[in-house]
Amino acid sequence: QVQLVESGGGLVQAGASLRLSCAASGFTFSTYAMGWFRQAPGKEREFLAVISWHGAAADYTDSVRGRFTISRDNTQNSLYLQMNNLKPEDTAVYYCAAKTTYSFDPDAYDYWGQGTQVTVSS
Repeated sequence: QVQLVESGGGLVQAGASLRLSCAASGFTFSTYAMGWFRQAPGKEREFLAVISWHGAAADYTDSVRGRFTISRDNTQNSLYLQMNNLKPEDTAVYYCAAKTTYSFDPDAYDYWGQGTQVTVSS
């Protein structure tokens, strides 16, 4: 049974940092590209970052590039998102997702977590 479980969300002030984690099980994590996405109320799910199966390649959407860092530990079946200098517009539910190939398209992903709420106050 495939599971992706996000953690690390919370309520922070603008300028603060958070580190999200995603624990994977039920599939061969080390052979999947992994992505982070978010969805704010009333908005579509948004791509944030993707990392290749080996961790050597990563890409970001413009709004988070330079502030967020995606990483993974294949020995721990875990994915991370380090978020620095958070802004109120970063408030959303954050999701991790898995796909066998590298993609920016949320509709292409095979497995999804349940999400973790991040709220940034001004």
